[in-house]
Amino acid sequence: MTSSTLTRAFQLPAEPSRTDADLAIPFSRLLRVEYGKATDTRAARWLLAMVAVTTIALMMAPILSPTSIEQSYAGYLSYAAMGLTILLPVVSILTLTSEWSQRTVLTTFTQESRRIRVINAKVTVSLLLAVGGAVFGGLVTAAGLGVAAASGRELEANLSPGVLVGYLLYVLLNVLMGVAFGALLHNSAAAIVLIFALPIGFALLGRVSTAVAEWIDSTTTFNWLLTGDSAGHLPQILVSVALWVAVPLAAGLLRTVRREIN
Repeated sequence: MTSSTLTRAFQLPAEPSRTDADLAIPFSRLLRVEYGKATDTRAARWLLAMVAVTTIALMMAPILSPTSIEQSYAGYLSYAAMGLTILLPVVSILTLTSEWSQRTVLTTFTQESRRIRVINAKVTVSLLLAVGGAVFGGLVTAAGLGVAAASGRELEANLSPGVLVGYLLYVLLNVLMGVAFGALLHNSAAAIVLIFALPIGFALLGRVSTAVAEWIDSTTTFNWLLTGDSAGHLPQILVSVALWVAVPLAAGLLRTVRREIN
């Protein structure tokens, strides 16, 4: 037996090569980290607190104006939805833009080089916050209805599964619109201004153009979901969702994946 044969005989087997999948950060850890970034700052806490305050404040409108505002379960729920979607999309914008503004994105993408996984975690966190907000809005609505019933007024019990699904979709779509603008612009101020200014601008245009009002104005199309009137307007809603959510989100994801970090 030669020396080379002896060497091979007693040589330890080589360790199997580790793939990128073996070395990847677990997605659950990415979620925890991104959830902390989205909620564990002073600005985020204040924003989430203001979301709660705004929702409760708007719920007082139907309670204090029983003669001028529809007194129904669905009507009360719509006020909770409007309260949630004033500032909750801003939270989702900051989830996507704050790292670019604070110059910490290089550290994030160094720790996890596959940017799409980080983006997926940020989007998932935004959706989780939206669902949590929707649940909170439901609780505020229940409390508002309890106060109204205790005052002796009659309330129309018109909540249906379709209305509840429309309420949830309304909240989710508004939050996803914030995600899309944040991913596309990478600038907090610009995204926040546009997410308020563009819907207002198209709502004004919708007053003089039926096509704009029914196909582009997200205020009109998303409200059809909220009021449970989506059955006859599904094509318009889908076009509006594509324009306000799907297209900017796809473009934003592409830009985030390809953008050079200076």
